[in-house]
Amino acid sequence: MSNDGVNAGRRRFLVAATSVVGAAGAVGAAVPFVGSWFPSAKAKAAGAPVKVNVGKVEPGQQMIAEWRGQPVFIVRRTDEILANLKKIEGDLSDPESKASDQPAYVDPENRAIKAQILVLVGLCTHLGCSPTFRPEVAPVDLGPKWVGGYFCPCHGSHYDLAGRVYKSQPAPLNLPVPPHSYESDDVIVIGVDQEKA
Repeated sequence: MSNDGVNAGRRRFLVAATSVVGAAGAVGAAVPFVGSWFPSAKAKAAGAPVKVNVGKVEPGQQMIAEWRGQPVFIVRRTDEILANLKKIEGDLSDPESKASDQPAYVDPENRAIKAQILVLVGLCTHLGCSPTFRPEVAPVDLGPKWVGGYFCPCHGSHYDLAGRVYKSQPAPLNLPVPPHSYESDDVIVIGVDQEKA
């Protein structure tokens, strides 16, 4: 003990212990702060590409996948469906998809990489409702000129089986085609462009 009653060893120990606890607290506060700068796993997954196996989709049938929290309609089109697309071009607002949201590598008329497989974001371009798949030809409620397509139950917009909107509809644009590519004959990767695959 020194003459003034202060224990120097004890003082050094308390200063060191307080410094260690303070440093640990600073690191503990900094880690979540720095971590908040990076997207969460959920946010990363929301934008991540999605692989979909379309091998079991029957001709004329649709399956629905999810990408970025949106429904993605995938339809296996028959030769008859593809032939019917040509018959109604005069009834469509944008038959060549010039004003549509779609990748440059899809055919502008059938709106697909492979004509038999249609891939669309399933949200109406009017107010974002999800259209109903109506593949039947000339049903009573849609009329004799209907050759199959999508009907939006919210405000009545009609789309063909290429996602092209009919004239005089509330929806202003064709259904969007998301970026996608083929990993194999049966596996589509939604969210990855064909050119970059």
